[in-house]
Amino acid sequence: MQKQDPNPQPSHVLTDFDVFLFKQGRHLDIYEKLGSHLVHKNGSPGVQFAVWAPQARYVSVVGNFNHWDQRAHVLSARSDGSGIWEGFVPGLGKGEVYKYFILSWDGRKLYKGDPYAYLWETPPQTASVTWDLSYQWSDREWMAQRAQRNSYDQPCSVYEVHLGSWQRPGDGRTFLTYREMAHALVPYVRNMGFTHVEFMPVMEHPYFPSWGYQVTGYFAPSSRFGTPQDFMYLVDQFHQAGIGVILDWVPSHFPTDAHGLADFDGTHLYNHADPRQGFHPDWKTYIFNFGRNEVANFLIANALFWLKYYHIDGLRVDAVASMLYLDYSREDGQWIPNKYGGNENLEAIQFLKTFNTTVYQQFPDTITIAEESTAWPGISKPVHEGGLGFGQKWMMGWMHDILRYFKRDPIHRRFHHDELTFSMVYAFSENFMLPFSHDEVVHGKASMIYKMPGSEKDKFSQLRLLYGYMFTHPGTKLLFMGQEFGQTREWDFQSELSWDLLRHEPHRSLQHWVRRLNFFYREQRALHFRQFSHEGFQWAIGDDRNNSILAYFRFSDQPEDTLLVVCNFTPVKHPVYDIQVPFGGTWTQVLNSDHIDYGGSMQVVHQSVPARRLYRQHRPFGITIAIPPFGVLVFKPEAHTLILPKDPGREQHWLSQSVRNAAALARLS
Repeated sequence: MQKQDPNPQPSHVLTDFDVFLFKQGRHLDIYEKLGSHLVHKNGSPGVQFAVWAPQARYVSVVGNFNHWDQRAHVLSARSDGSGIWEGFVPGLGKGEVYKYFILSWDGRKLYKGDPYAYLWETPPQTASVTWDLSYQWSDREWMAQRAQRNSYDQPCSVYEVHLGSWQRPGDGRTFLTYREMAHALVPYVRNMGFTHVEFMPVMEHPYFPSWGYQVTGYFAPSSRFGTPQDFMYLVDQFHQAGIGVILDWVPSHFPTDAHGLADFDGTHLYNHADPRQGFHPDWKTYIFNFGRNEVANFLIANALFWLKYYHIDGLRVDAVASMLYLDYSREDGQWIPNKYGGNENLEAIQFLKTFNTTVYQQFPDTITIAEESTAWPGISKPVHEGGLGFGQKWMMGWMHDILRYFKRDPIHRRFHHDELTFSMVYAFSENFMLPFSHDEVVHGKASMIYKMPGSEKDKFSQLRLLYGYMFTHPGTKLLFMGQEFGQTREWDFQSELSWDLLRHEPHRSLQHWVRRLNFFYREQRALHFRQFSHEGFQWAIGDDRNNSILAYFRFSDQPEDTLLVVCNFTPVKHPVYDIQVPFGGTWTQVLNSDHIDYGGSMQVVHQSVPARRLYRQHRPFGITIAIPPFGVLVFKPEAHTLILPKDPGREQHWLSQSVRNAAALARLS
């Protein structure tokens, strides 16, 4: 793990070697050279400015300090052909508002915010602000343990949050501050049992309805909620509570706002000039020119910046599919093929490989996660093995299939059983995260609770079932805020969650269920130890489509950790249901979604059932259980009663072919 100085003091002098690295696209901390920095020069305090604007005819710094006079503080162009303009303004300090005045090659007068600014004015104001990043961190224990916390064999349950609408202050102000959220959000996430929180983009964005996905200030947390130090405090508090922090990161596109990256020096500096390559037709935004070294450097350095200065534990990369395909959301004639005639964006592919390689080289204890919705192979495969190098990938196919299935009337579900089982065909082709994100509860898609058919009671029963299936399915987990207590309306970024619903028992009980699932996922090694491996899963019953029942095993490296999960996707109770199991002894029910504590009707009470010998070739034991309607049950063999097969050869065959559980084989031999 990279050692990190809590108060780094880099040199801000731009050297020839810095310029060389920047032009090569390999300056990993270029943000310490470009932008605005509080320095002492020749014994005088002031601010050192540097900006990349290669086609500009003239550049100066303007602000309140010089009455926005374009001639007062002129920057000098370096003589090395880098296109970098620099200069020192004495007497300036922290908190000065400024922009760059740029005279373009064709005589236009542009006023631009600083691409590398650490702080911006609060929108709708659009100027940058001189600032520093000094902060005394108190998360040493977390940082020392982070490699273990983020490892593939550990639980990862993510609570996705939009900071502007989780809660509102209720005192006339629009938003809670970062520090207020630290004292409200942190204990809530900890109490709910989530291991990580994921923030929708916190980087400065002028248009609040973009939810943060149209970024102008890539190096600045939004000033709507406070200063950089306030955001550091929020991250620090999460870490002290044992919770990791993941940021949404948006390298796929940027907005057309006049004060931002668009037309920065009078040219398409950060994007392709040809709109078939440089303009996104869906979002009406510009697409980064990933093949330009300085642009790729800007983005990769930005990713490292958040990991270094803000101790961020992971980056979820937005809209990866839009980066990979040149014809993404385009018709014939609206895109330009690559040099081989294909639709793959070779420059973006190389950028993503470089991004992941660099992140894991510099911060090997962090994680990168791809939001990628296609069947592109090897998203989470290492770069040296031909993949893109992400740590995890959102399992969008599973999400779409399972939501489509749950929307169906239960009487018809038996005709669509493959929508339940198909995910296991490809479940281990990537390191998958199972997401129910903000995108699933907006734009007329309905809230999670109202995706469920039937009466209110049925809706809550099925949502408990859905979450139970999710948390026992291989892969890490993500829930969007409000889903944990069954918010009834769609997410609205302009108002806080419907916390008043927790006055009603069904919502409180659902929240209690999600909390139990989080802690159950963390407690049971079989649910996370091999969550990305076929060795951690096997069907017990995958083909009972007539009853719409699934049963499957989850394994760790010890037989006594084995779990049997049984899901009933119809309102029909099954008083007697037989399942073959690998081990003898007593199998005890350790989780029941129908329990009264979670809002259930207790149609099936606690069960401890002895396994009987079946003398079958692969599974030599069997149990008989009762299954509640719309229920998920989990059974575990009691360790002190565990009976391994008398014929270990048969059991070894079953395990080696179906589970390949090396540790269990050792126990049986």
